[in-house]
Amino acid sequence: MANTYTQIYMHVVFAVAHREAMIADEWADNLYAYISGACRTRNHFVHAIGGTADHMHLLVGMHPSESVASLVKELKGQSSRWINENYMHGTFAWQAGYGAFSYSMSLVPQVKAYILHQREHHRRITFQEELADILRKAGVEYNPEYMMQGFFAASGSRT
Repeated sequence: MANTYTQIYMHVVFAVAHREAMIADEWADNLYAYISGACRTRNHFVHAIGGTADHMHLLVGMHPSESVASLVKELKGQSSRWINENYMHGTFAWQAGYGAFSYSMSLVPQVKAYILHQREHHRRITFQEELADILRKAGVEYNPEYMMQGFFAASGSRT
């Protein structure tokens, strides 16, 4: 669209099905490069990507032509196929849900640093504690009793 200007920064979080530690250090950087390339192909820009063996975070500069839901669905589907073809031989799957949180440009450096230091961060805090903190800071209401089952529920989905 002519004369359309946007600034959409989205922090996206998704986890391996059943939160299994399946993302190996040996190929995690290859996965991040693959996902970054998939975002570029869809006209989005990855400002930061990182994670641990059981989940990942992205800070994406979103192009307005695609919804967050569509982007995440495609990234999870493409990357799970790629992981299974190259590393896991059909045993890898992402969980069914995801988290997506918008940030202003003034907070991009902080969110970027947070994502790039995930390994150090998770020496002190669990994924569940991290997610609860992100939800609390974003003002998202949730029931702690069902948070990991409902928000990051593993299902029969293979994407």
